[in-house]
Amino acid sequence: MSKTAKTLRENPNQLRTDLANRLYFKLYQCANMLHKTGTKAVEAQGLTTQQWAVMGALSRPETAEGMGMGELARYLLVSRQNLTGLLSRMEAAGYVHSVPDPADKRSRLVQLTPAGQQVWQHDAAESIGRYYEQALEGFSSNDMVHTLHYLLKLLDNMKAIDAQQNAGKEES
Repeated sequence: MSKTAKTLRENPNQLRTDLANRLYFKLYQCANMLHKTGTKAVEAQGLTTQQWAVMGALSRPETAEGMGMGELARYLLVSRQNLTGLLSRMEAAGYVHSVPDPADKRSRLVQLTPAGQQVWQHDAAESIGRYYEQALEGFSSNDMVHTLHYLLKLLDNMKAIDAQQNAGKEES
């Protein structure tokens, strides 16, 4: 009998914990490698993976008019504080700017500048495409759909944990 089968028979909870530990460690390693190798993939365009994510979020058709800071932070799952510094650097580089929100003049929307659109659509697109092809080598379309499904399921569960944790802070 294999060690895994024996563990499952003797202590199914321990096997689940062991698998969870391996899964989360692999996710941690993937996140670190995405940051490291993704940044190298777009460094010739002067970008980081964080800037890549912001540009991707702002380049979607539904965000053509821009996104509010809070909305962008929620979409990227980052704090407003971290996003503020990142956007300041991107604004200094000429990739983004903020404009008054037509629906609420007190608020501002973050938009890609024409230079940011150029970098995203032309300069970085080819490098990002090559990166995706290399990183997903050996993945069929079906593999990608299944991986996306499970990552979304995991993300939903972690968002629920975050909401519970934040609700606990509000009550204290």
